[in-house]
Amino acid sequence: MSDSVTIADIYKLFERTEAQFAEFQKEADRRSAEADRRSAEADRRNAEADRRSAEADRRNAEADRRREEANRTMEELKKQVQETTKAVNNLTTRWGRFVEEMVEPAVVRLFQERGIDVTQTMSRLKSKRPGAAMEIDIVAVNGSELVAVECKSRLSRDDVDDFVSRLQRFKVAFPQFREFRVYGAVAGIEIDQGIDVYAYRRGLFVIKQSGETVKIINDVQFQPLGFA
Repeated sequence: MSDSVTIADIYKLFERTEAQFAEFQKEADRRSAEADRRSAEADRRNAEADRRSAEADRRNAEADRRREEANRTMEELKKQVQETTKAVNNLTTRWGRFVEEMVEPAVVRLFQERGIDVTQTMSRLKSKRPGAAMEIDIVAVNGSELVAVECKSRLSRDDVDDFVSRLQRFKVAFPQFREFRVYGAVAGIEIDQGIDVYAYRRGLFVIKQSGETVKIINDVQFQPLGFA
């Protein structure tokens, strides 16, 4: 005959069952909390991934914008370079025609009219002597006198000062003219305001365009400076 079950046995059985249920509930709660934590972590990581993706998109968009800006700037620079090159070429052509077609053919006559009996011209006379390297656009010369002519598209005060400085070293640069009387002249397609008077006061002849030819604008009382 089996042992009889007492109330105490049933009570103990309920206690064990309750304890096991509590432990099970605790484990279930822990696992639920862990699942919630992992879900929250996954949400955080997804949000971080979305943020990084959005940041990457923003940076890509910024890179595209800068690339477009760089391309636009490059195109503008190319256009400016083309326009500048065209302007320089036009200016160079204009200067070349001014020198070759107007100034040089006239200088012998112009200076003979001023009592300087030059008979021939030389173009772009160059010297590479140390301390006196220079180039003179036109030299009108005879056996004892010469006129060095500086030609500019736009004649400025700095151009006048630079030319006078070169004239002061002219005989060092070109010793073959050591015994010559040297005068200076400046010619400009355009001449800044007052620079003709400034050049005059520095002892230079001033040559200006006049219609299809050129003329010396210094008055008849002008005494040119001789450069030793």
